[in-house]
Amino acid sequence: MTLPIAACSTTPPQGSLTTPPPVEAPAEAAAPVPAAPALAYPQTRRDNVVETQFGVAVADPYRWLENDVRKDPQVAQWVAAQNQVTNGFLATLPGRDTLKQRMTQLYNYERVGVPVKKGRSYFYQRNTGLQNQSPLFVRDSLNGPERLLIDPNSFSKDGATALAEWVPSEDGRYLLYAIQDGGSDWRTLKVLDVRTGQVVGDEVKWVKFSGLSWSKDSKGFFYSRFPESTAGQDFQSLNKNQAVYYHRLGTAQSADRLMFARPDRPELSNTASVSDDGSTLVVTSASGTDERYEVTLVDWQKPNAKPRVLIPGFTHDYSYIGNRGSTYYFQTNDGAPRLKVVAIDVNASRPNKRTIVDQQAETLSGSSLVGGKLILSYLKDASTEVRVHSLTGAREKVIELPGLGTAGGFSGDIDDPETFFAFTSFNRPTTVYRYDVKANASTAWFEPKLLFNPDDFAVEQRFFASKDGTRVPMFIVRKKGLTGPAPTLLYAYGGFNASMTPSFSATRLAWLEQGGTYVLANIRGGGEYGKAWHDAGRLANKQNVFDDFIGAGEALIATGVTPKGGLAVQGGSNGGLLIGAVVNQRPDLFAAAIPQVGVMDMLRFDRFTAGRYWVDDYGYPNKEADFRTLLAYSPYHNIKAGLPYPAVMVTTADTDDRVVPGHSFKYAAQLQSAAPEGPPKLIRIETRAGHGSGKPTDKIIEEASDIVAFVAKYTGLEIK
Repeated sequence: MTLPIAACSTTPPQGSLTTPPPVEAPAEAAAPVPAAPALAYPQTRRDNVVETQFGVAVADPYRWLENDVRKDPQVAQWVAAQNQVTNGFLATLPGRDTLKQRMTQLYNYERVGVPVKKGRSYFYQRNTGLQNQSPLFVRDSLNGPERLLIDPNSFSKDGATALAEWVPSEDGRYLLYAIQDGGSDWRTLKVLDVRTGQVVGDEVKWVKFSGLSWSKDSKGFFYSRFPESTAGQDFQSLNKNQAVYYHRLGTAQSADRLMFARPDRPELSNTASVSDDGSTLVVTSASGTDERYEVTLVDWQKPNAKPRVLIPGFTHDYSYIGNRGSTYYFQTNDGAPRLKVVAIDVNASRPNKRTIVDQQAETLSGSSLVGGKLILSYLKDASTEVRVHSLTGAREKVIELPGLGTAGGFSGDIDDPETFFAFTSFNRPTTVYRYDVKANASTAWFEPKLLFNPDDFAVEQRFFASKDGTRVPMFIVRKKGLTGPAPTLLYAYGGFNASMTPSFSATRLAWLEQGGTYVLANIRGGGEYGKAWHDAGRLANKQNVFDDFIGAGEALIATGVTPKGGLAVQGGSNGGLLIGAVVNQRPDLFAAAIPQVGVMDMLRFDRFTAGRYWVDDYGYPNKEADFRTLLAYSPYHNIKAGLPYPAVMVTTADTDDRVVPGHSFKYAAQLQSAAPEGPPKLIRIETRAGHGSGKPTDKIIEEASDIVAFVAKYTGLEIK
């Protein structure tokens, strides 16, 4: 997914393309879980709220839980009562402390991000291991001594204030950076003098979902902001009228120059970047989360220059890659569902699109223009392959990668001969490589020192047939030598054109070390196979997403990977919606479920913060056809008494202003009311945390140990 406004978790190849034959022996049942005493859930007030939509009476008894926990004492009391029950139960889970201790050990390794080069300086983040936030450093040469620029661990006592986006100026003299508090999507921008290490007086507020781009003279920067929120509505009100501004260093925000706005279309998001030659502001506008953009060029150095629409219509993905002179390069799905690269002469009287690199069998997932070359990343069955092309389109090289995994980065200036990228996989933490464009040579720039042996774990790729016969891939990760059925944690996302690819997780490794299996399913709705794969899992086709996920679970049991009664499922954001929906549809299939920060009320999601953008994937609740589709799978509205619900632990955060916590609050209350007996139906509500980004390390470990201990108990995995 290319836009940060989607309901997305902040969660980021070549395996066997054949599926091993089914295991002949029947899958063994997991060890039975001892019956737990019935939980005394907090009493939740039910109101008689019923609205008739298109002739259908829709009950919403827990609407009051949509109120902001910071403002409504009754909601705050409900949160405290739920957390008391949940925390009390979690404290009884066997192996929880063991998991937390091991996760802390596994997390305690040095991590370095992909460096950004500006001028002669290299900027990057580095974490010694257990720091809550990763400090930012600079080197004045590639392998020179590092110097600390920003330590976000000093921002707050609880570690919940994070360094978010950051961009060095073109000459490397200044650093523009964003501060994120409590996991909120709102940002405050500040500027640091790199030479002195001192923060200059500039401060910019009300920034959200913004690109950050410096002018080439390093005298100012461009950003996008929304109007100031109504008092008390910072975390719930709809975001409209985003506009692009230019801030000149040394001036107040009130003096910032408005560069682009669409008051006639308040629903549009508008973000901007400066062209490679510095002459033009490239503004990308979107009406939702779909990759359907309008591209406008602004000659920003001329005060009265009229914006010129280069790509009209909001019909296709046109993502700016870079330019040499008047030739602008874009990644697009116009006539290419798996995307291609085109060039446009923007000075021509009638600019035409010229194909440079045509659509390939694999899906184009990323493009950059570095060292006079196009560096193109492709997804081959959800894993990365990177190719280098000339600016005329000729394929020249393939960048050799260490193996099965995901590569990302490759940013830089058009004439810079070097770039950097990161490589990771399920069993390999991120290693950073420097790539010499001219020599076509990669060398490790940073390699982590580990407390485990990556070769102890096996990663394979299998395919299964979904309900309608569609062939769907999934990655299976487990200890080498583990042949019999083992408790399994199945994860997926399935939306917003977001591709789920191999990545490393120290907390997940603790599950694998204990003998559990982890599976990532690349279900429809994502971008693994281009536009057609996305389209097959959204709007009226959303049920395909749920069928794919259910099919993955059934295939794991049928082929002997997972025992009956040993399957747990997890997903976040749009993936939280996925978990809520499949648990309603097939509660018998799962032993435990973890829906995280999910979109659970599909009839009201568009009324809060960024929710209105998601209609591209979900549809419009106020349109009858969409309403009926949404109502059919909405997790909150399809909970039914009498179903054999598995153990469920909902997770959310009080300062999530992406998917407001009211979604999870209402869903949990409804689930507890409908199924008070049997396995627990809990909600874990984090404080001073948001949708996921910026979460401090200690909170990550605490939450993960709770989740894995919960899942282990109900899948029969013994923690040793």
